[in-house]
Amino acid sequence: MIQSLLVANRGEIARRIIRTAKRLGIRAIAVHSEADAGMPFVGEADEAVCVGPANPAQSYRNTEAILAAAKSTGAQAIHPGYGFLSENADFARTVEENGLIWVGPSADAITAMGDKINARNLMAAAGVPVAPGTQDPAATVEAALEAAATIGFPVMVKAAAGGGGMGMAVANDEAGLRTEYEKVRGFAERMFGDGSVLIERYFPRVRHVEVQILGLADGRVVALSERECSVQRRNQKLVEEAPSPAVGPELRARFLAAAVKAGEAVGYRNAGTVECLLDPATGEFFFLEMNTRLQVEHPITELIHGLDLVEEQLRIAAGLAPTFDPDALTSTGHAIELRINAEDPKRFLPGPGKVTTWVEPSGDGVRVDSGYAADTTVTPFYDSLMAKLIVHGTDRADAIAKARAAVAGFEIVGPKNNLPFFAELLENDEFLGGDYDTGIVSRMR
Repeated sequence: MIQSLLVANRGEIARRIIRTAKRLGIRAIAVHSEADAGMPFVGEADEAVCVGPANPAQSYRNTEAILAAAKSTGAQAIHPGYGFLSENADFARTVEENGLIWVGPSADAITAMGDKINARNLMAAAGVPVAPGTQDPAATVEAALEAAATIGFPVMVKAAAGGGGMGMAVANDEAGLRTEYEKVRGFAERMFGDGSVLIERYFPRVRHVEVQILGLADGRVVALSERECSVQRRNQKLVEEAPSPAVGPELRARFLAAAVKAGEAVGYRNAGTVECLLDPATGEFFFLEMNTRLQVEHPITELIHGLDLVEEQLRIAAGLAPTFDPDALTSTGHAIELRINAEDPKRFLPGPGKVTTWVEPSGDGVRVDSGYAADTTVTPFYDSLMAKLIVHGTDRADAIAKARAAVAGFEIVGPKNNLPFFAELLENDEFLGGDYDTGIVSRMR
């Protein structure tokens, strides 16, 4: 097993990785910005190194500073968490070139799946269903219009290099496409350094379902189970649950088989997620993208399977067998995750500030993965995620009941937070019935 691990991230995910590392007897090393010096993850690490000022480009995305920290502390491996450098193929390659273990997929796999157009084409060749769309970037607005004429309006205009719900827009007609094409291309050039644009069929009513995969050290790809991620604002997830209330045994078998094909197509190793769109009217699903990292919502998969996915990642990176039998994987109950963000519960606009009160709920089947505590400050420099509230029940109804009680028992004073939204959602008839889609939040607002 790995003996020392540098965690190239911050907040709740750094804390969560450190927790597993210490349980396994691995020396945990944190890197942090000047703004994060007093954060819980820094104090909980065995060693911590400041890698720069608050600006992520100068700290958490500062590859030279992070590699220097790894060398100065004698780290054997680097875990990137999610976000920041986690899907940066150049960084992954550089880590390994410096003789360190990269806790993630190969740089080649990250590159192959990082471009949405290339990923679509790879998946289609592997027999994974993909939505109607362009096989090459739409280089001009005229090319985009021609593609839309073939696909049919409405269409989704997407940045090929985008991710996390960024760089996406819907066009309902030619005029809308002209406008959105230029907006998305400009945004993609600024944010990702790549203005390539993909035109794809847009589904007015769709569910977002994903499958957790593990590429094992022996070369096998295992699909664990699916997660429902349709409660979203601005194409970004707020709530996830596993299993999906929309997926029965036959559809689940098709989802898992497609996810395994997707992983095998790129020789995938370590943890990853195959994201799909599900048309609830027809039962058809289409490949959306592959996240070549650990997902924010991994805890719900952990709870229904009784696994620690960070431990599995570390074992794979070390060339070890998993802790479970891939041929006899079981799941029990139902799990739900709520993303507790520093944002107002109506318009979901950021609301940073100093945390004066932080009281986490507890009890049977309740788990909180938090990045903050009382007397810490949510700054405007990073993502608004403060904590993840995760519950596990015997069935969906039990999980919802536990989520209601946990939301009521979670007290945060200082920054704005979206706990009131979750209290509303957990009483919403559409959500309670399980027959919801990605438009549920907009209908609530």
